[in-house]
Amino acid sequence: MKERFVLRNVKRINEEKIDIVIENGTIADIASAGQGKGQHIVDQSGIYVSSGWIDLHVHAFPEFNPYGDEIDEIGVKQGVTTIVDAGSCGADRMADLVANGKQSKTNLLAFLNISRIGLKRTDELSNLDWIDQEKVVETANKYKDVIVGLKARISKSVVCENGVKPLRIARKLSNQTALPLMVHIGSAPPQIEEVIPHLEKRDIITHYLNGKANNLFGTDGKPLDVLVEAIKRGVHLDVGHGTASFSFKVAEVAKQHGVGFNTISTDIYRGNRLNGPVYSMANVLSKFLYLGYSLVDVIEAVTTHAANWLNKPELGRIRVGDSANLTLFAVEDNPTTFTDSEGEQRIGERLIETKGVVINDRFIEC
Repeated sequence: MKERFVLRNVKRINEEKIDIVIENGTIADIASAGQGKGQHIVDQSGIYVSSGWIDLHVHAFPEFNPYGDEIDEIGVKQGVTTIVDAGSCGADRMADLVANGKQSKTNLLAFLNISRIGLKRTDELSNLDWIDQEKVVETANKYKDVIVGLKARISKSVVCENGVKPLRIARKLSNQTALPLMVHIGSAPPQIEEVIPHLEKRDIITHYLNGKANNLFGTDGKPLDVLVEAIKRGVHLDVGHGTASFSFKVAEVAKQHGVGFNTISTDIYRGNRLNGPVYSMANVLSKFLYLGYSLVDVIEAVTTHAANWLNKPELGRIRVGDSANLTLFAVEDNPTTFTDSEGEQRIGERLIETKGVVINDRFIEC
């Protein structure tokens, strides 16, 4: 829409009702509900608006199986305006991922897999020769407008006999490139106590609520010392739900002990989008409403907190003069059965449903 248009009667997550006036892709005015002026009115009475949702962990390179999907299928069609591919591509294919992003409606950022082959194979760190350190640095510099960090998947099926050796290399590459690490945690070896001490401020632990034996909480439910110390260092906790990495039981004990998320992400790809247990960002966010987090807590995790981690605070706010980057959604009283990655089920009373996005001067219905 090139003409000035108005999102009429939307409400912020604090329940304030407003009109948002958009012109040439920019927020031209934020007016009291019913007072916005424009040539085209989009009536969204009763619908929530937030800055555009950011999914900090997706897999958006469709050529790779099983971990791949089309950018817009897991982006704007899900109400997500910015996705961050979490290491699908290493140096060998990053150029292709970037090119795909330029052809998509969804904003694309990415973590660079330290293995040059990326997720072409799912044991990408089993052979240290696949970590071409020179190419990592070269690629990070070449695509610095897209690459926001380095990705290392440190679990048994990925590193095989290499233990934490790939993580030590990742730490070195992080220091060389000044890029933080996103570290996938999972089954041992290596033991979680060997992994977490390598992480520093702004590094991300993704899958921090996984239900595997090698997780971040003891048999008594208390957070392990390495987790407590990491939080004190400023390590960032990301959900990364995925097919095998989110447990209701672990999430419940984490909340009980005050170990909350910094960001909520999906780890979505074609398989778990179509067949579950992820399905969508809205479905994952609804699970955290069930767990007792407030709507403000949940939405800030995919807006303000994610934007601040990306050092792009403008992506996490709604302000006159900023680009119009918005997600529209409803919260329905609709009892729904939710399933975690362990097959555990819970019945939630509220369901978040996406209605549309505004991005690049376009209103797109979901």
